[in-house]
Amino acid sequence: MKFDSSRPIYRQIIDSYKKQLIRGELKTGDKIPSQREYAEQVRINPNTVQRAYREMEALQMVETQRGQGTFIIVAEPMLTEIKLEMARDVLEYFSGEMKSLGYTYAQMISMLEEEEKKQGGGF
Repeated sequence: MKFDSSRPIYRQIIDSYKKQLIRGELKTGDKIPSQREYAEQVRINPNTVQRAYREMEALQMVETQRGQGTFIIVAEPMLTEIKLEMARDVLEYFSGEMKSLGYTYAQMISMLEEEEKKQGGGF
């Protein structure tokens, strides 16, 4: 995993798990790597992973079962909420950056429509 230096790593870990949930790569009941395993895989401080996992528990995304591991516990309504939250974050970032470049919303929409045509209507 490649990390963006402009955002806290623990947030990027959480977002990575959220994206895997949205794409269906992870489902309720799936076991995720231990904090130590994850830290070794991505070569980061285990305390950073611990913070991400604690936050995911607080968000009720995962549950740690002593001696068993950490498991995904996201129900369908929460998955919909996560997807909307992440989409809003992307839109907010995109529109903010485009506005800083001087584009209007109408121009942004036009550019998005052009991009959709290029990609074969994949939006």
